[in-house]
Amino acid sequence: MARVSTYLNFPNNTEEVFNFYRTVFGTEFEGGIMRFGSIPPQEGMPPLADELKNLVMHVALPITGGHYLMGTDAPEAMGFNLTKGNNMYICLHPDTRTEADRLFKALSDGGKVEMELKEQFWGDYYGSWMCSG
Repeated sequence: MARVSTYLNFPNNTEEVFNFYRTVFGTEFEGGIMRFGSIPPQEGMPPLADELKNLVMHVALPITGGHYLMGTDAPEAMGFNLTKGNNMYICLHPDTRTEADRLFKALSDGGKVEMELKEQFWGDYYGSWMCSG
């Protein structure tokens, strides 16, 4: 079923923040917490530093009205540069890949594609872009 969720990036304290949200909303993480250490080796990429392996790659928490808060740690060592205003994404979960392709193409036009829309190692069809305005 199609839905919209909110994705939050934090400077290496996502687990702490989401444990707080879990107590507030009284719900549990869907699928547990995925860690950066679970990323399979990527061709051409150096091994992941030990201090990054336990950081949160993905967490999802149902909150209210079918809405999910999702989050990740955004370590500078992996190229993230968080500033106020760029640490939140709205995630669209359309019913079909055709609709995902249509939305991605239309919404990313004129913006900056951060990750091309494609099948990802974690099992989702995913892409991201930054709005131009």
